[in-house]
Amino acid sequence: MNGTIGPRGELVQQFAAELTKAISHIELKYWDERLSTVAAEKSLIAADVSRAKRRKVIDKMAAVFILQGYLDSLPNQ
Repeated sequence: MNGTIGPRGELVQQFAAELTKAISHIELKYWDERLSTVAAEKSLIAADVSRAKRRKVIDKMAAVFILQGYLDSLPNQ
């Protein structure tokens, strides 16, 4: 997490370039989601969610954090 793009990020950029060629009328946005699972885990622990339940919902909760972060970045309309 030093500001450089890693191997996965490079693959994402290559995929995005190909996708843009196929559907150029849609603007693509990049979003750094690396810490979303950590934030979701902390939130679930703070809410006293059991370990078993956390395992079941962690990906959904991380997706919520990603989407909320993106929405929060949009200018107020």
